[in-house]
Amino acid sequence: MKKNIPLILVALFAATFSVQCANRPVRTTADATTNVMTFNIRFDNPRDDENRWENRKDLAIQTVLDNQVDILGMQEVLHNQVLDFQNALPNYEWIGVGRDDGIEAGEYSPIFYNTKRFAEVGSGYFWLSEAPMEAGSIGWDAACTRIATWAKLKDQRNGKIIFVLNTHFDHVGKIARAESVKLILEKVHAYTRKNKFPVIVMGDFNATQNSDVIKALTDENNPLHLKDSRSLVPSVKGPSWTFHDFGKRSEQDRSLIDYVFVRNNVSVLDYKIIEGYHDGRWISDHCPILVKVRY
Repeated sequence: MKKNIPLILVALFAATFSVQCANRPVRTTADATTNVMTFNIRFDNPRDDENRWENRKDLAIQTVLDNQVDILGMQEVLHNQVLDFQNALPNYEWIGVGRDDGIEAGEYSPIFYNTKRFAEVGSGYFWLSEAPMEAGSIGWDAACTRIATWAKLKDQRNGKIIFVLNTHFDHVGKIARAESVKLILEKVHAYTRKNKFPVIVMGDFNATQNSDVIKALTDENNPLHLKDSRSLVPSVKGPSWTFHDFGKRSEQDRSLIDYVFVRNNVSVLDYKIIEGYHDGRWISDHCPILVKVRY
């Protein structure tokens, strides 16, 4: 049986609702922000003793969930670790391959993205070497095989397509790092020059801020240069370093070697290094970086 609500009550309810809505901040789809995280999770090494993966994985995964990450680039991820994140993050899809064989062997540098927010419209990977499409190739003087993973993601809130690249530079080869800079900039340009997609490039670059590597990536004399997100905010949150070796390094010996770079009209609204130390345990030997962007 329907009840007839007096018109005066309807009017009062409508007025109250209008006032509440007027006081509530409006977030339009066109200017929605995106949370981007780069995170070297440390590969599953049984010799890490109390810091081995099985003791850290729940904390690492919870860090992603707690920070409502939309796009996640990780480094040093073995196949079983990829599956751990896949199983724990049902609303995410991922892109990537093992660097040793282009399938499952060796470390991945995967990109995870929230499917409630993004849809993949293109993706791939290449090796940081003289033969970038040769699976498992080692470049120049590098100690290890190195890979980059990229994706074109369509933002379902505003219809824009963004280009995301995640990588891990070599920790030994100076020539390899220098040549990897050139390769990354060329690839980003090749994949985005036609449509001028907003660009996000992230990863562990094994290079400090004042190094030739970072200077080359951000050199404004090069039209292909990237911008360090850290330099685009008035203040940064968290520690000044990302690599700490599970806290074994002294404060003065810890270093900032992880980055999120942007270009093509990407605004950086917030930048935070997450220390990642809970109840006497580190989530990794690196701190993740969380950046809030708008494009």
